[in-house]
Amino acid sequence: MSTYRQELPPQGGYAAIRYKRHIPKKGPSGLALFGGLAVITGVSFYQVFEGIKERRELKREKIWSRLHLLPMLQAEYDRDAYRRQNAALEREAAIMKDVPGWEVGKSVYHTKRYIAPNIIIA
Repeated sequence: MSTYRQELPPQGGYAAIRYKRHIPKKGPSGLALFGGLAVITGVSFYQVFEGIKERRELKREKIWSRLHLLPMLQAEYDRDAYRRQNAALEREAAIMKDVPGWEVGKSVYHTKRYIAPNIIIA
């Protein structure tokens, strides 16, 4: 017989080998992240739509304020045009005082149609 002796495991076997990864959970679950994202997206869309409504209301208010100011602005323009036309007629009278037969303010156009005066507003 030989002196060879086979090595055998201990009685009851070897201890279990840990081969699985035991990583601790960090942070919220995927469902919680998805829910949080849905809430944030919903609130953001609400704010966007409220902003759109606010801009629409401001635009409407701006249009109506311009419509209400238009008669006053037109009256101011008419007063300024009248003042400028009278000043132009006075200048024309002063310049053309020595020309015989010159009528101040008479149109140079030989027509009976109305032609609006050319007023240059600088």
